[in-house]
Amino acid sequence: MPIRVLPSELIDQIAAGEVVERPASVVKELIENALDAGARRVDVEIEAGGTKLIRVTDDGTGIAAEELPLALARHATSKIGSLDDLEALESYGFRGEALPSIGSVARLTITSRTPGDEHGWRIECEGGQVGAVRPAAHPPGTCVEVRDLFFNTPARRKFQRSERTEAAQVDAVVKSLALARPDVEFRLRHNGRQAFALPAGEGREQHEARIAKLCGEDFIANARYFDRRIEGLELSGWLAAPGFARAQPDMQHTFVNGRFVRDKLLRHAVRLGYRDVLYQSRHPAFVLFLALDPRRVDANAHPAKLEIRFRDSRLVHDFVFRTVEAALATPLQAPVRGAGAVAVEAPPLEEAERRLPAQQSRLESRSHAAGGNGFPAARPFPGGAARAARGQVREQLSLYARLHERSAQAPRNDDACPPLGFALAQLGGIYVLAENRDGLVIVDMHAAHERITYERLKQGFAERKLQPQPLLVPIDLEVSEHEAELASEHAAELERLGLVVVRRGPEALRIEAVPLLLADVDVPALVRDVLSDLAAGGGMERAEARVDELLATMACHAAVRANRRLRLDEMNALLREMERTERSDQCNHGRPTWTQISLPELDRLFLRGR
Repeated sequence: MPIRVLPSELIDQIAAGEVVERPASVVKELIENALDAGARRVDVEIEAGGTKLIRVTDDGTGIAAEELPLALARHATSKIGSLDDLEALESYGFRGEALPSIGSVARLTITSRTPGDEHGWRIECEGGQVGAVRPAAHPPGTCVEVRDLFFNTPARRKFQRSERTEAAQVDAVVKSLALARPDVEFRLRHNGRQAFALPAGEGREQHEARIAKLCGEDFIANARYFDRRIEGLELSGWLAAPGFARAQPDMQHTFVNGRFVRDKLLRHAVRLGYRDVLYQSRHPAFVLFLALDPRRVDANAHPAKLEIRFRDSRLVHDFVFRTVEAALATPLQAPVRGAGAVAVEAPPLEEAERRLPAQQSRLESRSHAAGGNGFPAARPFPGGAARAARGQVREQLSLYARLHERSAQAPRNDDACPPLGFALAQLGGIYVLAENRDGLVIVDMHAAHERITYERLKQGFAERKLQPQPLLVPIDLEVSEHEAELASEHAAELERLGLVVVRRGPEALRIEAVPLLLADVDVPALVRDVLSDLAAGGGMERAEARVDELLATMACHAAVRANRRLRLDEMNALLREMERTERSDQCNHGRPTWTQISLPELDRLFLRGR
């Protein structure tokens, strides 16, 4: 066929295919317009999953009568006026395509009134054909009705799912926007029945109330709040405890400058922060808000504005990863079950990098100050050898009987009661039973001591870093030119991990040294994996993860075994060390180390008060 200009109707329908994927896409665009108009209340009503009717009503600034036809014209918007506005975008919508795209595949009616008008105005658009502006009764604000979605594109309508599925998608979109804006009231109705009503509120307490409503009370009861700012980046939100992890990634909400996004980089960074505490293939649950200069993020990367690009992706990834890791590593301060979200002030990046050796020094000083009442301090590993490390851990564990001899006699009043309380007995040779101010604490002694030992090993290796061990016979490795350039560019970072890799040609590397701890692994495969991570912008995670795996294995074998009888002072020593050990809620495999049964729960078990 010869080249020709497409009819305007077909152009609009093609554009609609990018913006209007399903009813939920329409709801998202209309709510974002309402929020940009300063709405403090948004009402959403749908019928038949949104295919029959979508109605979004707001109390925003409204649209003037003379601007209503422009609202249905392509590439017309009040959000931007120049390239500078686009690069420093602060609004939700900006493409100027949503309303005309919706109007090209549905029967669209817009009724709006600005605060200064005596009455409202209405305009209709059916299949792309725009009608005249007429007066209409309407309160200040805007109401957009979308009827018979895809009525003129039956092929598109055939691809829509069941009414229940489409309604669930609408529900998810409204909830995501409601999570981002707790200061706005949201209401959703489906087939005349109210799905939910969320009152507006200010402050963290109100935000947590909304999260509890949308994500469940269990989420907020098992979450910890954190807030961290550094170098123009701010990350805040709620991280659910690893024990609350789910089988699917269905409770992962990420927002960038108030916009809900599905960003792989952010989710990968968060999962990396959970790597030491997550059980097998479970997925963490979280609600996170990242704020940064709009010029450092490209929100124009996807027609539906669900995907974004960061100009400094490595910096953002590392910031999110380190922040999540530090927030989860905070030693136990209070029972988390049923206590609501715990506030955590994450340390800055520099402090996070120094955290492990610094905590080791604090533990040593506590031990000396208590006259031997702390766990024996870990000595540097002789020569960095892994076998010497295992022997030293076992030597330290043999000193259990000398630990915390005063713990059992500590005062039992509520003010002095530590988070995990005081030991009562040992059950089945596996569990330590303790009493705290909320009730009964049950601790898996092997899992708890495994975590303590693992963190101790990491501290020791962090002090010495990973010293390179020269290979008797260097390993030559053929790689792509890009991989060789990456190895040369990141040579200093690789050496800090104990890997000395030298470029010998355009596509050739020589591995001259590896950390002694990794001497028995497949070194070429490890280097290829590290280079793959670098190419993907993920840092040197493979080598670090492999080191952690080996340390975790050592800790598992060195931890106190089941059926070993402990005295009360030994049990209390374990409880105290758990309270000041990072990530002590889970063992190295992500299993919980302890649980709480409150006094009211015990009362219910025995029907007390009934």
